[in-house]
Amino acid sequence: MARQHREFQQGLSQGVSGDLPGEDIFNDDRPDPAAPGGSILFALPGTLVDWDPRRALVGHYPDGVVDMVLDPEDPWGFACVRRQINLGVDPQQALADYETTHGPAVAWVVRVCLENYTLAVKGLLPGASDLLGYLRRAGLTLWGLAATTSQLTEAVSDVLSPLSALKGVLISSEEHLDLSDPLFYRLALRRFAISPGHTIFVDVDPEHVAMADRLGMEGIVARDISSLRQLLRQRGIDC
Repeated sequence: MARQHREFQQGLSQGVSGDLPGEDIFNDDRPDPAAPGGSILFALPGTLVDWDPRRALVGHYPDGVVDMVLDPEDPWGFACVRRQINLGVDPQQALADYETTHGPAVAWVVRVCLENYTLAVKGLLPGASDLLGYLRRAGLTLWGLAATTSQLTEAVSDVLSPLSALKGVLISSEEHLDLSDPLFYRLALRRFAISPGHTIFVDVDPEHVAMADRLGMEGIVARDISSLRQLLRQRGIDC
């Protein structure tokens, strides 16, 4: 689905309805009272936040241990623990589950990582704060879908203060949903009172972007702020 920015500015009385088969049909002909100029929904932390879990372990363990614990190919590894916690599972229970497959010594490394996890969040990516300002001046309303916990966002609120440009954020641990579940996106559309046809979704994960596309949004895969700005300009957005 390719739409230019001027289409976001069309009359609010026009309806937007999904026409895709299967479970991903999303019919919504409501106007966007909160975002008459159109919306951009950012997946967090990938698109705007400078985030790297290695920072929570650097200096505590050798690089080889860090690589092993954070191995993305491990089906029951740290990514699984983080996803459980981001879905609202108690961290102690997630650690206990991890220990059953990896043993107490490796589980202790993960415990250290979680205890130092605020170090994983450095702040916004270079250029992200300026981009948010440009987009707001262009008449867009900005929102977030965050795969994280409210505790972490509160703990790093100072370094993430530019995210106050987002009008609203849904946090996965509070909703018990994450970006792998289309219901998380549907909930954002409902909660924020925005229509999919008036919304751009931005993430680094092509699978998440494809899911947003199926729900009627215009998905953009953006690896960094520079490429994201270029892709938005191609859609007629002045940023």
